[in-house]
Amino acid sequence: MTDSVFNLIKNRRSIRKYQPRPVEREKLRKCLEAARLAPSAENVQPWRFIVIDDPDLKNRFAKEVFSGIYFPMKFAQQAPVIVIILAKRDLIANRIGKQIQGIHYYFIDVGIAGQHLVLQAQELGLGSCWIGWFNPRKVRNFFNIPKSYQVASLISLGYPAQEKSEVKNRSPLDKIAWFNGFKNEDQN
Repeated sequence: MTDSVFNLIKNRRSIRKYQPRPVEREKLRKCLEAARLAPSAENVQPWRFIVIDDPDLKNRFAKEVFSGIYFPMKFAQQAPVIVIILAKRDLIANRIGKQIQGIHYYFIDVGIAGQHLVLQAQELGLGSCWIGWFNPRKVRNFFNIPKSYQVASLISLGYPAQEKSEVKNRSPLDKIAWFNGFKNEDQN
């Protein structure tokens, strides 16, 4: 990993306060292109993206999907952009993977694509925040999304309004990774 990639990863933070400044479509397209280039199981590319950058539409959407118990994510309403990440289901590779391995590979695939998106955003001077706490039924209804698509997550996106926060405490490498074997961390 080059120092520039490592520094990009090391310095990325979840941003929850944004400038009201719109994000240029060229930058949004570059983020989406980075996501499009992500690898996927059997190259099925299950990701789909709905980019909401119209302020009125975004406000109506946010009021809907961040209501009730989802209220703590209301900060995303002030972001200039909300990206909905969808996973196209019923792709053969994902159905077989689920049956044989018990793993929904499309979630892994859209996670990789989403990470490409947020890292590209970071490089372009944009802040982002993955959002998993929202009402998926209301997202589906708002855009009339068919059941063949899983609403996987949302990402708020925009120019940060504040300096990035300090690095959150991370577990030391020797506590989470082992070479050539397994060490049960639950045993003394």
